[in-house]
Amino acid sequence: MQLSNKTRLQLKIQKFIFLFLFISSIALLAWLSNHYTKQFDLTSNQRHSLSDNSIDLLHTLDDKVVLYAYVNDTSTQQAVSVIIKRYQQIKNDFELNFLNPDIDFEQAKRDDVVLNNNIAFVLHYKNRHENISSLSENTISNALLRLNKKNQSSVLFLSGHNERDPFDKTNRGYAKLTKTLKNRGVNVDVINLLQTPLDTQNTILVIGAPDKPLLDGEVTLIQNYLKNGGNLLWLNDVGNEESLQSIAQYIGIHFPKGVIVDNNTNLRQTLKIKHPAIIPVIEYPEHIITQRLNYTLFPIARGIEITAKKDQWLATPILQSLAKSWLETGGILGDIIFESGDGDIAGPITLGVTLERKVLDSHDDKSKPATQRIAVIGDSDFLANSNIGAGDNLNLGINIFNWLSNNDDLLTIAPKARHDLKLDLNDTQLAIISFGFFLILPAILLITGLLIWYLRKKR
Repeated sequence: MQLSNKTRLQLKIQKFIFLFLFISSIALLAWLSNHYTKQFDLTSNQRHSLSDNSIDLLHTLDDKVVLYAYVNDTSTQQAVSVIIKRYQQIKNDFELNFLNPDIDFEQAKRDDVVLNNNIAFVLHYKNRHENISSLSENTISNALLRLNKKNQSSVLFLSGHNERDPFDKTNRGYAKLTKTLKNRGVNVDVINLLQTPLDTQNTILVIGAPDKPLLDGEVTLIQNYLKNGGNLLWLNDVGNEESLQSIAQYIGIHFPKGVIVDNNTNLRQTLKIKHPAIIPVIEYPEHIITQRLNYTLFPIARGIEITAKKDQWLATPILQSLAKSWLETGGILGDIIFESGDGDIAGPITLGVTLERKVLDSHDDKSKPATQRIAVIGDSDFLANSNIGAGDNLNLGINIFNWLSNNDDLLTIAPKARHDLKLDLNDTQLAIISFGFFLILPAILLITGLLIWYLRKKR
């Protein structure tokens, strides 16, 4: 078939158009890849992506965030850019600036930068800044929490009655909790009411299960503190509330006698709980404190009944045992059996409540209404050094203090754990795998090859 000149011209034009479109497509793809990034995190627990808590935190920041990275090495700068890009994909005005301390020495001086290993990082937000030691999600997000914090709270642990000590590093102490609170910008100290006055402004009073009774004068001071709108965390163990009965009556709660026990055998085996008096909480009533918690453990917990009138307090249960639990009024040694005739109370049992009400802010000239908050937990062991790492106990404690300080937008940012799988094989399984790979599989390949050679030869 002979082509005409017109047909040849049309084919050439088609070739040029195709070539132009092909080159344009490649150029467009190159431009799109340079300006837009789409990533997929295929790890088991999405550990290379920001957690939901960090994403929620970025959405609450209404101003620009700037990270000054004092890094000179090019490869390190690229690694920093990859990490910060995760934040920039959520928050458009999250800026990253690389600075040289030898050139930008004035900015380094304002940032109080002291270079160690030639690397330093400084986060800026709303005319405030904080030096951070690394670029892990835990470090960055917690620094942003502190920079965005509205109220600088002071947590005061009541002392003088053998209460929980926030600086005690033994199993019974709260040193691990204190370290976490201080890392989040919270001031932690102890207070003896016989020596130091108690102020309600930005203060959270903690009554940490005193073993000795309080004096009448101390109880009166606590009552006045509550009447003036002070926030309170009351951790109450079995048998140590006698001197605080008037406080319980004032806020509208009652502690029934007995210890909560749990009869969920399968759950105890799954969580490796050795005694039925260690209470697992896996289902939570609707409350901001208990959002995103998986499970928490409470050793030797007691129940709480709400008696507050609705027109005085907004009382909300936040922690409850499961349906197969009960309040045991007898001993917890030996066989534990539910006996309603002996006064045992069937579950679920409430072991944590919050109370809120509106009060006039005495520190404000115009006496604006403020929110008073109280949390009462029927156990103090769950925040002790020996138990704070169990389940989400630490996250629960941090959430309680955030709520008490009226910082509802503060979230618990925890580093993502590596859910790597471990393959355990016994000797028989190893022998089978070894025999299969070293003998059976090569034999199959050899036989297949000989069969193919034989069939081809016959042809």
